[in-house]
Amino acid sequence: MSYHGHRRTTRTLALRPAANPIWALWALLRDRHVALRLLLCALALVGMLVSVHASRMPFGYRLGQRPAHGIASRLDFERPNLVATERARDDAAAKVARIFRHDPNPLEKLPDRLSGMLKQIAAVKQPDQIPVELLTSFGLTDAAGTTKRTTPRNGAPTAKQRRDQLSKVLRDPTHLAEIEKEFREFLKPLQRTGVLLSLSIPNVNPSDLGTLRIRNPNGRLTVALLAEVQLAQLLANDGMLGETWSRYPALDDIRPMLEAWMTANVPETLTYDDPATQNAREVARQGTAEIKNAYKKGNLLVNPGVVIDQDHLGLLEAEYESFESGITIWERWLRFAVVAVVILLLGVLNGFYLVRNEPTLVRSASRLSVYLSVLVVAVALGRALSFDPWRAEVIPLTATVMIFAIAYNQSLATLTGFSLSLILSFATGADLGHFVVLMSAATLTVIPLTQVSSRSTLINVGLSSAMAYFVVSWGVAIIENQSLTALFDNTDLLMESLRGAAWCMASGFLVAGSLPFIEGLFGVVTNISLLELGDVSHPLLAELVRRAPGTYNHSITVASIAETAADSIGANGLLVKIGAYFHDIGKMVKPHYFIENMVIGEPSRHSQLAPAMSTLIIIGHVKDGVDLAEQHGLPRPVIDFIEQHHGTTLVEYFYHAATKQAGEHPDQGYEVLESAFRYPGPKPQTRELAVMMLSDAVESASRTLSEPTPKRIETLVNEIARKRLLDGQFEECGLTLTELNLIQDSLIKSLNAIYHGRIKYPEQRSA
Repeated sequence: MSYHGHRRTTRTLALRPAANPIWALWALLRDRHVALRLLLCALALVGMLVSVHASRMPFGYRLGQRPAHGIASRLDFERPNLVATERARDDAAAKVARIFRHDPNPLEKLPDRLSGMLKQIAAVKQPDQIPVELLTSFGLTDAAGTTKRTTPRNGAPTAKQRRDQLSKVLRDPTHLAEIEKEFREFLKPLQRTGVLLSLSIPNVNPSDLGTLRIRNPNGRLTVALLAEVQLAQLLANDGMLGETWSRYPALDDIRPMLEAWMTANVPETLTYDDPATQNAREVARQGTAEIKNAYKKGNLLVNPGVVIDQDHLGLLEAEYESFESGITIWERWLRFAVVAVVILLLGVLNGFYLVRNEPTLVRSASRLSVYLSVLVVAVALGRALSFDPWRAEVIPLTATVMIFAIAYNQSLATLTGFSLSLILSFATGADLGHFVVLMSAATLTVIPLTQVSSRSTLINVGLSSAMAYFVVSWGVAIIENQSLTALFDNTDLLMESLRGAAWCMASGFLVAGSLPFIEGLFGVVTNISLLELGDVSHPLLAELVRRAPGTYNHSITVASIAETAADSIGANGLLVKIGAYFHDIGKMVKPHYFIENMVIGEPSRHSQLAPAMSTLIIIGHVKDGVDLAEQHGLPRPVIDFIEQHHGTTLVEYFYHAATKQAGEHPDQGYEVLESAFRYPGPKPQTRELAVMMLSDAVESASRTLSEPTPKRIETLVNEIARKRLLDGQFEECGLTLTELNLIQDSLIKSLNAIYHGRIKYPEQRSA
């Protein structure tokens, strides 16, 4: 009964439907580590959408392009005519009359001054006794004569006759008072408009002073002709003052003398105001309406086969802006959503690869954020540099691909190059041919970049990318034009190809120059830095030689055999070699607790310690080594060798000693926990670290062989490899069994070469 019931339950469970995907997704999102990484990806997606201006259509036209079928307008639009507009604004500014400031105060003193001088003349009893300065002021000397506009040439009175006439007029005090009164009225037109005597204004041609604008003290502007502010023109018979003599009989009696006196004594009251004039002209310029040229839908903006120059590009930009301004908000959101879906699909493609092949990158939130940030910056810079005059979107593309090939691997760099080429092509409105050119340059950047052994490697990579850009751009042009001879006449294509090739070379120099920064940002180390670290004069290695010479010799031997083993499986042998140099630097803190540094004949310091305490000292060399490495600024990949070269292995000697002690004293209730005698780890995360673990273990163990024959060495290496494999130490490094066998074979050969037998020579007999 129970048996059949059990079978029915099993069948029911087997037929139960799979878990709801929504609940599975919800359970996944509740994991804060997963949620953090999804948040980083979402932020990167938003950054991409902002960088490519996802809500706008890309503007795909550039200088030098030659559209085979021409370009027609998609709508009716207007384009500002900058030349005509500027000309109209200049004309409007030139029509603005110059502004002069008017100060009437000096004119108010003239009537009193005239009255005083006339009274001096009236006080003289004889005309011949009038002072010379007064005669000169009124034009009563022989040299002065009379003005041409007031006195006829023939029959002009002599100076003596004029003096007599003036003296006669001034003998009547009532007449003198009337002259002063009429003169005040006579000056009122001058007080309103002012007087301009000098025409020498800086940067102003006198012939341009046809009309003036006069700013009175109250700030009011009045317009006047030049003739209306010049004293000679005002005093002429047809002038504003000359026409009013008949209204002032007292003044008309002494008109010739008064004209001479005014010519000598009337001050200038108008001053040119250049700032006010320029401001008024600028207002006139700004107030001039912009002149626009109208274009109808279907009009050819660029004729077939014509090269796009600066004028064409400006016209196309105006048509593009007009087209964009007519797009509704819903259409913008639709385009934004489509672009978001495309970039999201590319992101899923890249994310799937990362999860499957780069778990270390995905597990680290900081490294993932750096990776995503570089992608967003590359897209933003690529779009910004794609416009004229730079046309340099290939620089961030190839530079990013180089960086990822150095920091990660060639596969990830190739996938990144494809994604960036596609996004940049969409974002810049480029055609399929340009995508092929970009992808070719990115691919030729990745292929030769297996290792960075010197800075010239990056320069050569840039050169190969430049050659690919130049050749592929010409190949694409041949396919599009279906003509080979026409290309040699197209100098624009030649210049564009050369410019793109130059940018590819520039990216090589850029990455080579910023290599130390790249290593620090991504936590990687290149062969250039590894060679620098391998110098025996490094402070840590020099201190290791002084404090723990046995450990130093052990490290050198491990480096030799580990490098060969790493090369046998295609791993980075130089990295393993340098990691081996530093993997045991923590032993220099307490060197005499490690067997290779003990002096023969002296008792072991562990004989007085409990196995647990000895284990803590032995395990502690890992933490001490990491601390020393961080203090001396060693790169993270080298620190990983210090931290992971023992993984989570068991310190077997002291574990067995503790187990033996616990068995001998069962009454004490002492329990030996295996976990307390294991290294803290982590387990090796890369193939290089797995090679390091095996090499370190077999080199140390081989020293215990009394007779290191090839058979014993082979048995020892295989036994240690088997133990590490069964202990699960290679679970996280991606090492295959085939590679493990290759490592074992290499280690066996290297140890046999070290412990090879020698021919025993007969002892030399003494004579």
